Amino acid sequence: MPGLPSWADEDTPVFVISIAAEFSGMHAQTLRSYDRIGLVRPGRASGGGRRYSVRDIALLREVQRLSQEEGVNLAGIKRIIELEREVDQLTDRLAEVTDELARTQARLQALTDQGGRRGDLLPVRRTQSVVVWQPGRRAAGPPADEPPVDDDGAQ
Repeated sequence: MPGLPSWADEDTPVFVISIAAEFSGMHAQTLRSYDRIGLVRPGRASGGGRRYSVRDIALLREVQRLSQEEGVNLAGIKRIIELEREVDQLTDRLAEVTDELARTQARLQALTDQGGRRGDLLPVRRTQSVVVWQPGRRAAGPPADEPPVDDDGAQ
């Protein structure tokens, strides 16, 4: 995209609204409306002005395509965008968990290899327990209808 500084990536908010409107083929007022309803959330400059990234401009183009070519209304477009963001987040999380699983399997294999030679590993059965707390009597003393109990349990 022309005009992108060398230090900026696709998520860096660098374009003022007039440039973003030109690149996306929309009117600046349309971009303001989309910001108000949450379709596209541009960054903000220190003075409060909107700054759009390359990713924002690509999203604006997709909004326009969905609206004009597919006939999707703005509420539908907003939901599509939300779902795509959620899928991206879940995909990222899946990659993290997959990497963590691979590291754990590698550590387990290394421990198993060591245990096979030295015999110092034992299988451990892991269980989960649930503790349910139920409110009981106050610790201040027995109720009035019960006699006091000594420390040895005698009455």
